[in-house]
Amino acid sequence: MNRFERNVQNFLGCDSGYEESKIVIFGAPFDSTTSYRPGTRFASAAMRNESYGIETYSPYQDKDLEDICVFDSGDLELPIGSAELALADIESRAEMIISDGKIPCMIGGEHLVTLGAVRAMVKKYADLQLIQLDAHADLREDYLGVQLSHACVMRRCYELLGDGRIFQFGIRSGTREEFEFAKSHTNMRKFDLAGIEETVQKIGQKPVYFTLDLDVLDSSQLPATGTPEVGGVSFLDLMGAIKEISGLNIVGFDINELSPPYDQSGASTALACKLLREMMLYFY
Repeated sequence: MNRFERNVQNFLGCDSGYEESKIVIFGAPFDSTTSYRPGTRFASAAMRNESYGIETYSPYQDKDLEDICVFDSGDLELPIGSAELALADIESRAEMIISDGKIPCMIGGEHLVTLGAVRAMVKKYADLQLIQLDAHADLREDYLGVQLSHACVMRRCYELLGDGRIFQFGIRSGTREEFEFAKSHTNMRKFDLAGIEETVQKIGQKPVYFTLDLDVLDSSQLPATGTPEVGGVSFLDLMGAIKEISGLNIVGFDINELSPPYDQSGASTALACKLLREMMLYFY
């Protein structure tokens, strides 16, 4: 028996049945702890709708979404007023997917949603590694007294994983304390994505959760995010990094921090859709 009913509207080409699918999409439309501009709760619906503006075929990989099996389980109905309850729902959905031997693909939402997935992952994978592509360190102990914030998500993940198991790339914003913390506890590459190849070699075949915060891109390429930062990477640089990471044992991944209301042209959402297509084809 299928765990989930087929979603009414699927991400482009992701209309396979649950049992036959290797990747299972779910949306986590939560942005209650956003520290600057809200709106990421609309990302998963916008990406499904706008995905029909791109092709299922990837000329970058010579692969097609129609040739793989992906199930779109739709969006979770998350309690807007409680980060802990929202995280519990995300953890439960991710845990069900991995218990069936499938790869969860989560569409955020703000970056805090990653914590729910990682909580599920560490139960199954004791040696889980985490790769984060992001403009922000997200290593604060708290943000205005709140520990469950998108500004603290990597600190909370660190508490689950420990030293040396978080690999951060593209980081160009954070407090002095965050950067000092990273020197001793995480593997941080500031400003760009250099060093991905060495990281892949270091991790080997250990299980990896990959989290992509879209603000790692320069804000000229993707303005529709809650906390845009200049000096980011290009689309092609990001594609190159994802290609390198695809050689790892990816057991789960997410894409987050798209805030559609801040780009009325829809170009940011289209870019996010293309990245998700490429990620699914690379990680399948």
